[in-house]
Amino acid sequence: MNREYHKWHSDELRRDMEMLVFGQAGKPMVVFPTSMGRFFEYEDRGMIQAIRNQLGRSALHAFCVDSVDSESWYNKNIAPRERVLRHNQYERYIIEEVIPFMRLKNPSRELIVTGCSFGGYHAVNFALKHPDLVTYCVSMGGRFDIHAYLDGYYDEDCYFNCPVDYLQNLTDEWYLDHYRNHVKIVLATGEHDLCLDANITLSRIMNDKMIPHWLDIWGDHTGHDWPWWQRMAGKFF
Repeated sequence: MNREYHKWHSDELRRDMEMLVFGQAGKPMVVFPTSMGRFFEYEDRGMIQAIRNQLGRSALHAFCVDSVDSESWYNKNIAPRERVLRHNQYERYIIEEVIPFMRLKNPSRELIVTGCSFGGYHAVNFALKHPDLVTYCVSMGGRFDIHAYLDGYYDEDCYFNCPVDYLQNLTDEWYLDHYRNHVKIVLATGEHDLCLDANITLSRIMNDKMIPHWLDIWGDHTGHDWPWWQRMAGKFF
């Protein structure tokens, strides 16, 4: 299986960013790490092994990006306003740098986004904000309300990065049409996942908006950890 390491200085983030790429063809997939996770996490935690067959037969082409969570949502040393602005810079990094890089490596116009735990937040938030880019979104054990990271602060930029807020108020038919006809969304969680309620809440909002999606609640004591996410990855990819 092809494995590549890449590093470049990001103009959007004004610092070096690293990435691992697995596979060489197939559907391109952005992999977001968990809270403050690193680009090598998906490999280290057995997720690449879980989808090794798909990568090896060129069904998937995985681009595992780094995070800046420790500089944004989790950075208690800066004001909440600065946290959300740093996240917006990260989003622009994905759009302006990562996706063009992916297109150079892989001309497919499809785009999968995925992540576990807080990576699931990143995947869902990105897919909902950019349904013209994303065709498939898989969140595993995601949490979608960012109020807890803002110390009571809230503004328009916070609002438009909180899916449970902006989605339930959304009336723009361009977005709704794309959700209904362009993007396949999976919300995977477990019966003992600490984020179970978050997934049920987002699913309810999507049902209210008639947005097709798959809320897949796993039984068998499934919780919030890598062994279950490995099994989920094998199912959804």
